[in-house]
Amino acid sequence: MQNKSYSLPEVLSRLNIDALNDMQTASVAANQQHNNVVLLSATGSGKTLAFLLPILDLLDPENKKTQALIVVPSRELAMQIEKVFKSLGTWYKVTCCYGGHLRETEENNLQQPPALLIGTPGRLADHIRRGNITTDTIETLVLDEFDKSLESGFHEEVAFIISSLPALKKRMLTSATEAVEIPEFIGLKDPEKLNFLSGGADEVPERLAMKIVQSDEKDKLQTLFKLICFLGNRSTVVFCNHRESVERTSEYLTQQTITNVFYHGAMEQQERDNALCKFRNGTSNILVTTDLASRGLDIPNIRYIIHFHLPQTEEIFTHRNGRTARMDASGTAILILSPEEKRPAYVARDTEKINLPETNVLPEKPKWSTLFIAAGKKDKVNKVDIVGFLGNKAKLKKEDIGLIEVKDFFSFAAVRKVKMGEALRLIKDQKIKNKKVKIDIAK
Repeated sequence: MQNKSYSLPEVLSRLNIDALNDMQTASVAANQQHNNVVLLSATGSGKTLAFLLPILDLLDPENKKTQALIVVPSRELAMQIEKVFKSLGTWYKVTCCYGGHLRETEENNLQQPPALLIGTPGRLADHIRRGNITTDTIETLVLDEFDKSLESGFHEEVAFIISSLPALKKRMLTSATEAVEIPEFIGLKDPEKLNFLSGGADEVPERLAMKIVQSDEKDKLQTLFKLICFLGNRSTVVFCNHRESVERTSEYLTQQTITNVFYHGAMEQQERDNALCKFRNGTSNILVTTDLASRGLDIPNIRYIIHFHLPQTEEIFTHRNGRTARMDASGTAILILSPEEKRPAYVARDTEKINLPETNVLPEKPKWSTLFIAAGKKDKVNKVDIVGFLGNKAKLKKEDIGLIEVKDFFSFAAVRKVKMGEALRLIKDQKIKNKKVKIDIAK
């Protein structure tokens, strides 16, 4: 059964990892012995690698058809898994399918079948119905964060996808929560279950500190502002329960001259990419969001999680907190309680309370700004091209160029804010790869 088409030391070296953690090691071993595996492990514990390595074990380099399928609940998670797979440095083709961008782009990518296909249920089902995916050669299926897919109302689409895989031999299911019944249509027979979850939200990782702030007002916006002033310019995610609240909260902070970006499910894909890129590259240290951001986002070094609205369930609370204190980092989760709100039962009685100072000192402004470049992978533009362009044409030094992200049709580059004006002036009429493209500060 084993094909072992990769060298583990080489993979770990490319990922800058010394060794697999216990959960990843257990997953690799279990998948070598069993065709049905359920992996339960906390958000941020490294589940992606725990199922990608078993997939690599099974891929046949001689087979030019699609061999493995990963179904995920969100486009962000799909893109994150694709990024990790590409960083493994294999020669296998991978394609990502999700809503929010042109289906035609994916159809072109699918003309040459990828060895690994990753996607959201709705878009994958659409491609299968249109005959764009060679389903009869897919032998391995991963349902990542399967509980979230089922919770999001994808039952019918997931059932249709599985019913369209006649050659299916292996199933892997992953989740960060235990309280989910596995539907019969998944076809999971006598699965090997690996449970690396702790006993609940009260058993938070030692690296995660919990704190409470009491608001004097029912409308907690002023308390949030005071808290952000108190915390300073550290990387912070503010969770709200509704899209409207996200935009209202973001607007209030902007009025108070607090640099922030917001993110929710009703935004266009480019707007989402824009917001997340600015947060990742330090153009904004504050992200105001719904629970959409509680899973699947790869944003390292988040220091604070602020629960502006109380989570509706303990499980949501756990997933939100999973954005910080990831792997070996530490972090702090803070609940803001209004006068009529009670401390949730799953938060310890002796949780430390923060007393905010009377005077507010505005956080230091971010030192980075983000450049939008209307060219990407499909235009044969890569990070090296952008670094060269900014160095040669904009006269920027290496230390003036930050994180660069290249998407299919556009790219983002972080530029030190004090250098942005002059850089824009110098590149106004310049070309990238002999092509004139729109370049401006990302809105």
